[in-house]
Amino acid sequence: MNWRSERIWIELITGSRKTSNLCWACILLLGSLGFLLVGISSYIGRNLISLFPSQQIDFFPQGIVMSFYGIAGLFISSYLWSTILWNIGSGYDRFDKKEGIVCIFRWGFPGINRRIFLRVFMIDIQSIRIELKGGIYPRRVLYMDIRGQGSVPLIRTDDNLTPREIEQKAAESAYFLRVPIEVF
Repeated sequence: MNWRSERIWIELITGSRKTSNLCWACILLLGSLGFLLVGISSYIGRNLISLFPSQQIDFFPQGIVMSFYGIAGLFISSYLWSTILWNIGSGYDRFDKKEGIVCIFRWGFPGINRRIFLRVFMIDIQSIRIELKGGIYPRRVLYMDIRGQGSVPLIRTDDNLTPREIEQKAAESAYFLRVPIEVF
């Protein structure tokens, strides 16, 4: 959801609460629980999961390895669920012509720097830069070049925008900010 007028443009940025992240977190949680239950059932000698008879899996070395994979998967799954819960990377971009200020806000990991807030004067913005990299995993990123501060990404790197969509977004941003577009 975005909001735009002649003087103010607010663009909401989605974070880690995406369908694909939820699917991967669920798959990883269920898979790691399965591995851990198979390892535990091979240790105690009882079937905790009816699909895998515990008599066929010896605790040493298969049960230990299955338990290790289950515990490691639970740690990774807890990390994914934490990023989804905290909605890491979400925020907004606010372009205000009236005040001449661009505000970029993102949520980070909990701690002192949980709120990432960048305020820049529009006169300090040099250009909108498109970075295109081809290959097996193409990467298309839109940056805002700021005088004396480097580049700030305006879109997520995993948004998978088509070249036409990223060009459209760059053209809209450059037109609103009255800056040139650079392509790398």
